Amino acid sequence: MSLNFSFLSRLALVYACFFAILCNAKYDPSDPDVSREIGVRFGPGSSGAFLAQNGMVTSSSFEATMAGLDVLRKGGNAFDAAVVVQFVLTVTEPYASGIGGGLFAVAYDSKEEEVFTLDGRETAPDAAEPDLFVGINGKVDKFSSRIDGGRAAGVPGTLAALAYLLDEYGTISMAEAVEPAARIAETGFIITEPFARNLAAHWRRLSKFPETQKLFSRPGGGPLQAGDICRNPELAATLRLIGREGVSVFYKGPIAQDIVATVNESKENPGAMSMADLADYKPIRREPVVSNYRGYTICGMDMPSSGGASLALMLNMLESQGAAFNGEWTAEQLHTLIDVQNLAFADRNAFMADSDFVSVPTDVLISKSYAQKRIGELKPNQGLSTPVSAGNPYKGVATTNATREESPYTTHFTIVDKNRNILSITSTLEQHFGCGLLVENRGFLLNNEMTDFNAHAKDSDGELTPNAPQGGKRPRSSMSPTIVLRDGKPVLALGSPGGSRIIGVTLNVLLNVFDRELELQEAINAPRVVARNRDPEIESPLYRDQALKESLEGMGYQLIDSQAVGSVQAIRINDSGWLEGAADPRREGLALGY
Repeated sequence: MSLNFSFLSRLALVYACFFAILCNAKYDPSDPDVSREIGVRFGPGSSGAFLAQNGMVTSSSFEATMAGLDVLRKGGNAFDAAVVVQFVLTVTEPYASGIGGGLFAVAYDSKEEEVFTLDGRETAPDAAEPDLFVGINGKVDKFSSRIDGGRAAGVPGTLAALAYLLDEYGTISMAEAVEPAARIAETGFIITEPFARNLAAHWRRLSKFPETQKLFSRPGGGPLQAGDICRNPELAATLRLIGREGVSVFYKGPIAQDIVATVNESKENPGAMSMADLADYKPIRREPVVSNYRGYTICGMDMPSSGGASLALMLNMLESQGAAFNGEWTAEQLHTLIDVQNLAFADRNAFMADSDFVSVPTDVLISKSYAQKRIGELKPNQGLSTPVSAGNPYKGVATTNATREESPYTTHFTIVDKNRNILSITSTLEQHFGCGLLVENRGFLLNNEMTDFNAHAKDSDGELTPNAPQGGKRPRSSMSPTIVLRDGKPVLALGSPGGSRIIGVTLNVLLNVFDRELELQEAINAPRVVARNRDPEIESPLYRDQALKESLEGMGYQLIDSQAVGSVQAIRINDSGWLEGAADPRREGLALGY
């Protein structure tokens, strides 16, 4: 049997953990003390489910999971661990997230017994105009030319959001929070096979930026390879500076000055970010979008993320129709699943955006009555022709089916502590490696989140679309960090990367848990069907089912064979109060607890 580097690295990590346990030693790269209570169960091609009683961390990075678990074991809470995990991900997954990007968090505060959300989304610089991506020829620039350089960068929100969580709920200092990541950045970490593939795929693009190319190059030239060590001493120094002086150094001090210079002096598509843009940035605490499905209460993100409202609309449509998803998938079940997603995406594209700038009819969109109207458009044994038209939640709202291809790279992590505080956080730079710009002398990449606005800012009537670029506005997202309650108590927390596919990925897993009653790891591993008001994507195990495929094609669907959609990180609290953690085998991931 052939083993790739990804699995070998997992195996090596497990051996290192158990060796450390036997020798009463410490695991390093971030030097967390590995407890004898730690155990893992997984095999080739899988990141198997893990059971623990006290606390648990699941993320897409081994180093991040280990560092977060160490915080929990030493008495820190889920909020402390979340901040540490995100700092480590800034080091080990710079292609997916970091302090130069943004995040959304859904949290459960066990003391207050309440769910709240935190919007740490990137914000458009004040100088941004609706024609941001319109060239001198009056035409919208190609997407490939929009994603690079300073023009694509929004004001980062991740660090401000982390500081909020630590200040309001944490028990450790910022200096303590940054240190595990700083040590890894300083001493180095092993490049995994997925990291190396991403780097190779984007090397030509990254080579336009000398600082970025230098960080990720081998001594003899060319991109780092799997097994190489990546060190980032500049990032280590940046993190420690933040630890000593606080986040004001990032938003109002010398780091802010370097961010502005990097954005505005970019040789590739220079931007127009100001010191005031950074100084004015604030994370926003928001109420969750709450919906109910078969006795479960689903809590998700509100605008500017479309994730929570879209999921609520989909689940409401399914419940109102009385669809029963149990056993193996049938063609009729998949027909319903596909078109429910298509209908919701039509409404997402037409109405959902930053509600601080436009009126979003969220209450109507997530209502049971509206779902009943929308589900009535389904046709028995016949797929809806895409793009499906948006519904009419109320008169006076301009509708458009404008959409764009969001980056499938982002990251998600989920944490539960011994007191049952819970964090479900999705974090991003948008495209792989963001806009490609490494902040000079600071070691971190900047996002290209401005590309999440509609480049075609006006509809056919010449009116601004809800998701048009505007100064101070936050672009629409599909990130869907989710916490599920039953009888007022948390039972499940999950999320995924995957761009606009995130919503469908999350729906698939929820249905696998709620309706099909699969174990958590099985629910995550199961093949997915994702539709975004276009031809549906069917993961290969289902696509290869010839009878199923022919039945769906007979309903008029043009199916897309998809290899891997999403990467869910989830923790379930079972009826006995134990924690069950699961990491998606589609990408790197590890769930650990104690």
